[in-house]
Amino acid sequence: MDKETRIRDSQNRVKAVFVKRPQKALSTSRASAVVKDGLACTFTQGEDRAVMDMPEIMGGDAAGPTPGFFARAGIAGCVSIGIKQTAVMAGAVFDSVIVDIETDFDDSAMMGLGDALAGPIETRLSIRISSHLTDAEVSTLVERALGMDPWYLALRDAQNVKFDVVVKR
Repeated sequence: MDKETRIRDSQNRVKAVFVKRPQKALSTSRASAVVKDGLACTFTQGEDRAVMDMPEIMGGDAAGPTPGFFARAGIAGCVSIGIKQTAVMAGAVFDSVIVDIETDFDDSAMMGLGDALAGPIETRLSIRISSHLTDAEVSTLVERALGMDPWYLALRDAQNVKFDVVVKR
């Protein structure tokens, strides 16, 4: 079985479950980030782990990429995979999907300086697709994919974010 058929069959099985039992489509991801000595942070979700840190110039030990690296990787990865999935489900062939991401910041805001916000000023995605489809067909599939992409939408649209603080003594 080729990869496209395996992807399509897998996706169709999941869709069938969601149609039959819509409650199965609702999920919550739980994960934890722990910082102890220094700035190195270990992020754990289930059996998966990632270590991130800040560069030495920011007081870290550069024990891993920065949190921003993982944020950009998550967005670019989610968008590229989502576009490929959408193409496969439509029976289209995208030989490759490459998503470049650029994000502008005012880094002084992370230090509490000035009036700027610490969030990104602007994020730009450049999506390059290798396909024999027309530009219009590719654009239609990309727009469909972006409309269903959780991390693209989380970046694009404001969302409700809640937090609580528990202090242990």
